[in-house]
Amino acid sequence: MGVAPAPSGPVPESDGAGPGRAHWLHVAREAADDLATDAVAREQAGKTPFDEVSRLREAGLLSLLVPAALGGGGAGWPTACAVVREVAAADGAIGQLLGCHYFLSWSARFFTTPDRAARVERRSAAHEWCWGGGFAAREATLTLTGTDGGHLLDGRQNYATGVLVADRLAVRAVRAGTGEPVAVVVDPAQDGVRIDGDADTFGQRLAAGGSVKFAAVPVADDDVLGSLSADEDVLSPPTALVSPVGRLLSVQLRLGLAEGVLAEAREYSRTGHSPWHPAWPAGSAGDPQTLSVYGELTVLTRSASALAAQALEAVHGGLARGDDLTYDEYAEISVLVAMAEAAASRAAQESTARALDVIGSRSASARLGFDRFWRNARTHTLYEPVAHRLRDVGDYFLNGAHPPFTLPA
Repeated sequence: MGVAPAPSGPVPESDGAGPGRAHWLHVAREAADDLATDAVAREQAGKTPFDEVSRLREAGLLSLLVPAALGGGGAGWPTACAVVREVAAADGAIGQLLGCHYFLSWSARFFTTPDRAARVERRSAAHEWCWGGGFAAREATLTLTGTDGGHLLDGRQNYATGVLVADRLAVRAVRAGTGEPVAVVVDPAQDGVRIDGDADTFGQRLAAGGSVKFAAVPVADDDVLGSLSADEDVLSPPTALVSPVGRLLSVQLRLGLAEGVLAEAREYSRTGHSPWHPAWPAGSAGDPQTLSVYGELTVLTRSASALAAQALEAVHGGLARGDDLTYDEYAEISVLVAMAEAAASRAAQESTARALDVIGSRSASARLGFDRFWRNARTHTLYEPVAHRLRDVGDYFLNGAHPPFTLPA
């Protein structure tokens, strides 16, 4: 395994006309602090997160990735990843919702012409759209049938993030007759679109997930963004980067969950007592077991964070290379993101589970809400299992095999 390609010289992560990274990180921290104040109550209530999306919209975070010239925030992926991680540490479900929105709202740049992508992004910024849906291949397939005036979309998508609050849906469909998979944009307010909040998951309850049924929904030519085919005659290396970009957002979500639970557990430990030695204040030098657990989880999370930073730099460099990117370079980037995803998955699952042990039986209190971190992390990793990523890494290391082109759920 070599070194993932990076651009020669620094690459700006924004278009230069937006407010800049420091501004958006400040905005993200303020939004995260706001979400944290009532995170437990909101998660337990489980209401559709219209209010939470409004908070993100008012903060300007929904149009973060849209170029400033098109009415957006003008930020790049490094900033977007940092924002998702910050929000996820306060509220994992809203972090997932925001990450999915960024991935889908930016997808036109991967699949269609620059002019059409600019039109999509300009409208998205002007109307402050929230995007939901997903492009992952699933057992239920949507069908796109050509007509004289455009296309008709039919079928059912069993689960998709953000659909309960979305202003636009971006979904995967196959062309009738050819079977070619394509990315399609749909207005959920159209006749023939039925959205059901039937996900009923034990975690990520506020990610606005649900199923969507399409019954002869009209789709204009402009709303068929492009092909999702994995055929190398169709899939160029720059387009293939859509896969590691999406997975990189999943990495940030997992790291946010790990960092969020450790931060809350630390604050509680400093004011509580050790579960092993009730007479010793938790976190004190006299409680070696508590210190060892916090030390181990800190090392695990920081290590995953360092690997995620390498993956982010590689993805950022790959995007900057554009049409000069090769398949071998894409494979290296994809494998590095897979490694970061595996490390972040372990950090999230270990931290969200073992933080409860550090706090002890008091962590079972529903009032404290520590369980939400574990449920959120476990739910996300069930939808995005890490076993496939580990197999891809192993096959690349041992046999030099390029990872398959797969899109995140």
